[in-house]
Amino acid sequence: MNKLTKIAAGLVILVMCGSVAAEQLETEIGFDFFGKYVWRGQNVTDEPVFQPWVTLGYGGLTAELWGNLDLTNINGDEGDFNEYNWALDYSGDLEGGIGYSVGVIHYYFPSDGDTTEIYAGLSLDALLSPSLTVYYDVDDVEGFYIFAGAEHGIEKIAELTPEIPIGMELTAGIGWGDKDYTEAYWDVDSSKLQDLTFGMSFPMEIAGWTVSPNLNYVTLTSGSLRRTNAYSTSSDYFFAGVGVSKSF
Repeated sequence: MNKLTKIAAGLVILVMCGSVAAEQLETEIGFDFFGKYVWRGQNVTDEPVFQPWVTLGYGGLTAELWGNLDLTNINGDEGDFNEYNWALDYSGDLEGGIGYSVGVIHYYFPSDGDTTEIYAGLSLDALLSPSLTVYYDVDDVEGFYIFAGAEHGIEKIAELTPEIPIGMELTAGIGWGDKDYTEAYWDVDSSKLQDLTFGMSFPMEIAGWTVSPNLNYVTLTSGSLRRTNAYSTSSDYFFAGVGVSKSF
């Protein structure tokens, strides 16, 4: 069984489980297409990718399976999944409009091993919905990555038809890596304010599916990281994509 078949089988099994236990589980499935795959400022794939995912939720607990498939042969992996991740998250609410989440993410790279992160985050139900998440790699890296984000949504800015309004969601965030993290991923021997991200999407409901065209911009904030050329000769990335998802 090849990697693509394994991922497809996993998605089918998870969806079937969600259908069987529909009264207890919340199931969501999605398919994202992006012009690039940029992760925490790292240009993993500089050409189009396909990223399917599925989540199962029960109360505050959510399990997710996610994969990345290169659509070109830029990394020598055309048509193959060169990464897939499993994640488990528990989220809830505290007093004063404060939300929290804790979880674990396992990253598997068929040609380059695997690693695992644990994380904890807080968010605030206020203007721009600020959030802060701390990730810690518990494997070889043993380093911290901290991400601060904000977002704002507008329910309707236009309409495709009178029955299909188009919304807008704006996101922004900045990430910081400690010495161990930047040394492992960038070969830079000091902690750095690392990546700055901006996103804009336009969600709409079509035939029961949420379709979200999006635009994304990522830039490195550290001159030391820019000079490493660890992932490409560029350090500023602008790319578009579209996501399609449905809840059951």
